[in-house]
Amino acid sequence: MRFGNPEYFFLLAALPAAALFFFVVYRQKVKALASFAASALIKKLSSSAGPARYILKSTFFCLFLLFVTFALVRPKFGVKMEMVERKGVDIMIALDISHSMLAQDLAPNRLERAKLEIRRFINLLKGDRVGLIIFAGESFVQCPLTLDHAAAQIMLQSVSTDWVQIQGTALAEVIRQATKAMGGTKRKHKVLMILSDGEDHEGNVAEAAKAAAREGIVIYTIGIGSESGVPIPMNRSGANVVYKRDRAGNLVMTRLNPVTLEKIAIESNGKYFHAGTDLDLTRIYNEISKMEQTDFGMSKAVVHEEQYQIFLLIAIVFMLIGFFIPERARRKEVWKGRFES
Repeated sequence: MRFGNPEYFFLLAALPAAALFFFVVYRQKVKALASFAASALIKKLSSSAGPARYILKSTFFCLFLLFVTFALVRPKFGVKMEMVERKGVDIMIALDISHSMLAQDLAPNRLERAKLEIRRFINLLKGDRVGLIIFAGESFVQCPLTLDHAAAQIMLQSVSTDWVQIQGTALAEVIRQATKAMGGTKRKHKVLMILSDGEDHEGNVAEAAKAAAREGIVIYTIGIGSESGVPIPMNRSGANVVYKRDRAGNLVMTRLNPVTLEKIAIESNGKYFHAGTDLDLTRIYNEISKMEQTDFGMSKAVVHEEQYQIFLLIAIVFMLIGFFIPERARRKEVWKGRFES
């Protein structure tokens, strides 16, 4: 099962909050009645409005919240093949997997947070082709440009810092690698997104960015992390974390270097985004969606069918049931025997 808006799952936290609210309200109601009259008299006066109806109405409201949440996350199950027109932009995503990306100034760490946001970004794409390059001291194409966004997501999932033997951050090399991977006669409709902390160990990034721009590639750079500097965790043994140290035994700190990333963006007519602690690639998607698009022709595509309507209908049914349940039972001879001892 897939979800169109998985970020709305946080609304499930409202369920225990709603249940607690109904419980507290009921307890306050009982206390207020107890201070009003004796329990025997209260029992006779409110015999038609017992706790069962209150619990039932509260339960139906919680079920309404549950199924509204499932409708909002837009579940997709069941597939069908369709011929669709592919029109969009070639987008190559370059992800830094050097050890500095293990720093935890973004939760749970820079790399995992970047992978999460890339997955969300890919979910936004429609007719665009997307590819993935991973890099550190060296780089290679993990996923060539493809219209199969699901395949790109699968290849991204298992990426880790262990995949590249040569450590460091060679930004110029990854730009050259992306330029080669996005080669062709067309000198437009090409985007390179670089997610990195910008700690370049190679140099010549400006020249590489200019060469990419001559091939029609617009580069967006995303600076990940903080400029204040944080240690790099290398391994964890139970509750103890071992941090990276230099040969002299000093703690190695990793800092975001925005200057290099800004230079790359400027030289390629792109933009630099500082993720800080708020990494959101939808800003870049909004920029890319304004670009001129190319026609990739017709192709078969697996379409996952939206099923939110089912959950929305069930939610409405629960809401109506809860609304029409009376708080008091309808009885004949309401007052008969109420005040008899």
